[in-house]
Amino acid sequence: MRFIFFLLFKITLLLGNLSANEKKIKNVLFLISDDLKASVLGCYGNKICKTVNIDRLAEESLVFDRAYCQGTWCSPSRTSFMHSLYKGSADLNLGKLFRDNSYYSARVGKIYHMRVPGDIIDGTDGLDIASTWTEKFNSKGLEAHTPGDYACLNLNVFTKELKGRQSTRMPHRMFVTVSYQGDGSDQPDHKTATKIVELMREHKDKPFFLAAGFVRPHYPMVQPKKYFDQYPHEKIKLPSQMPDDLEDIPKLGLARTRSATNKIGEFPENQKRMWSAYYASTQFMDEQVGRILDELDRLGLRESTAVVFTSDHGYHLGEHTFWQKSNLHEEVTKVPLLISVPGMKPGRSQSIVELVDLMPSLAEISDIDIPKGLHGKSLVPILKDSSKIIKKGALSFNNTGISYRVPGWSYIKYRDGEEELYDMKKDPQQFTNLVRNKDPKVSEQLAEIRIQFEKRVKKFGLSLRK
Repeated sequence: MRFIFFLLFKITLLLGNLSANEKKIKNVLFLISDDLKASVLGCYGNKICKTVNIDRLAEESLVFDRAYCQGTWCSPSRTSFMHSLYKGSADLNLGKLFRDNSYYSARVGKIYHMRVPGDIIDGTDGLDIASTWTEKFNSKGLEAHTPGDYACLNLNVFTKELKGRQSTRMPHRMFVTVSYQGDGSDQPDHKTATKIVELMREHKDKPFFLAAGFVRPHYPMVQPKKYFDQYPHEKIKLPSQMPDDLEDIPKLGLARTRSATNKIGEFPENQKRMWSAYYASTQFMDEQVGRILDELDRLGLRESTAVVFTSDHGYHLGEHTFWQKSNLHEEVTKVPLLISVPGMKPGRSQSIVELVDLMPSLAEISDIDIPKGLHGKSLVPILKDSSKIIKKGALSFNNTGISYRVPGWSYIKYRDGEEELYDMKKDPQQFTNLVRNKDPKVSEQLAEIRIQFEKRVKKFGLSLRK
């Protein structure tokens, strides 16, 4: 009898192990957008922009409501999360980690920094690192030179002419849109999705790490007219402004491009057109995400594939009269982060996390040993229990300072010693800098954050210097 019980026990263990192996995550699909602010997505509360595919992925994912980038423009952000280091790089990177563990590793489009539009027009690699990939593919496009209705909104120029358009390295390229008649198949993001679909079909029987780097809604915002038509600029409501809003922001905290220093400030209707183009561009990118997800399902790979969607950083579209990125305020530092892992419960988490956490997280999800020396932490404890906390706050950087985002508060320190402090529960739009507030509770909070900040910066050998 004992022998029979022992035999049944061993069979149960064996079946359990077989089941565990069948459920093992074999593939990783990494999807990243460019210049995408979290607040424009439906799954982050936006009621205007149509992002049905990313929202669909959100329903199957743990959605991180407090995810933050480290670099606040393309190059440092992408270098940071690909190496899980706050600053700098190393021999090991995210794609190489998978290559070293017998995965097929490939990118399509922009993963490391590429000049947009320059490298997109030329079809060149940008700052790509060859060791990351088994194969790599660039997605070319005409960008601002796409025939159609061109606008340079800060110059109030509208034309169909191809000559004289703002493009690579030109000073006004950030405000360019092009609306044209077509199905979008000529656009780089459509080409990226098409190639990813092809690679999934080709490599479906072996483990893969596939990275799809979309370039929209990064300028120039080029897409078919039907997407613009869904967001008439006349119906766009511009961000709220406060009188004297910039008076309590230190000089180093002011965005380089502002309504007061750029001609976009002279054209309120064109500011609305910027929002219309950003929404249209985001919707077009979302549809390419949908094409990839549909094929993942069609191939029967969904139950063996972890899917990540994120962005390199956020973007200012007139909040505080600021435009673009490279700033340490919430609209730039906060990013969307969706992680879908078969067998793990979807939901939302308020835990503060960073993009440097991606490499250790994807390693653990894939049963790969987490490399030593990374600055990030695995998010698996949060994926298992969304209330878990793995770190006290998130650091973000630009050339003027460092921000530290903790629950309920945002703190920024600049290299000249100036500071900002915001109560994110009472003042989520960051209108009132409390750093000189005399309320004892605020002073106590500021003192505590300063201590935490200095500890964190010292721990990782970081500096406020350029």
